[in-house]
Amino acid sequence: MLKEVHLEDGVTISFDDNEILTGICGANDGNLKIMEGTLGGLITARGNEIHFNGQSESAVRRFRTMIDSIASVVREGENPSPEYIRALADEFPETPDRNSMIQIPHGFQRIYPRSKNQAQYINAMRENEICFCIGPAGTGKTFLAIAHALQMILSKKLRKLVLTRPVVEAGESLGFLPGDLAQKIDPYLRPLYDAMESLIPYDVIHRMEETRSIEIAPLAYMRGRSLNDCMVILDEAQNTTKEQMKMFLTRIGMGARAIITGDTTQIDLPRKTESGLLHALEILRDIDDLNFSFLHTADVARNPLIKKIIQAYNEKEK
Repeated sequence: MLKEVHLEDGVTISFDDNEILTGICGANDGNLKIMEGTLGGLITARGNEIHFNGQSESAVRRFRTMIDSIASVVREGENPSPEYIRALADEFPETPDRNSMIQIPHGFQRIYPRSKNQAQYINAMRENEICFCIGPAGTGKTFLAIAHALQMILSKKLRKLVLTRPVVEAGESLGFLPGDLAQKIDPYLRPLYDAMESLIPYDVIHRMEETRSIEIAPLAYMRGRSLNDCMVILDEAQNTTKEQMKMFLTRIGMGARAIITGDTTQIDLPRKTESGLLHALEILRDIDDLNFSFLHTADVARNPLIKKIIQAYNEKEK
């Protein structure tokens, strides 16, 4: 139970259970440091009380909302992760929609959207058979797609995860690279595996590989296939041609779902070759059961410095 006392220099909240406050503070008060960085005030915890010296009434209101939400998570027996605290704090004026949270069986932690656009993207993946997501680097478009896909596969809602990317060569032909097919395409698909390894233990990934619940394939090898009852992720879709995009979309079979992600500012196709992602955006965006989600610089969740880098490039290119 919370008891709130308003003071001239902020607000103090008392707890009946000291363990609740301990969970709110996090390891080495790490959660409090995240909140301080966003709210612009000083947060101190002592005994069973937490005090916020806010610089504005709006910051105090936001602090109370955050504490209520974090306390409810602690009461459910969880330790709020830094990811959850950032979702509350980082440019998200309201408490994150708990319905947009991704819970992966055997996963390291729950995944929360870091912005309203990310929350809308998660809901779009759940509600549509085919979902496009367009946004700059670091906005979480691939990470959230992998998290949603793992949730679907590991909860047995779909039988298989298929990961694919267009192989855009830079100086070397794929055929001349050493190794078998898996070794040749590993550098292209490594970012997808990096995302998986940050979400679930490696032994779970290895077990999925052994049971063929995960399949990796260059886009060129998808022709002629029919993908049924599976989740398919096409990453770096800005580097598909119009023909490749049409070929991929027509592979989606019964009971399957597809997520297509891309960054239209990083097209590596030869000049005068139109991006299949831009073409799809032009001709498909009004089709029912197909959704286009858009993430922007404000949605960058990788590293705060990335947001500044993207803004600098955007200003230079104007």
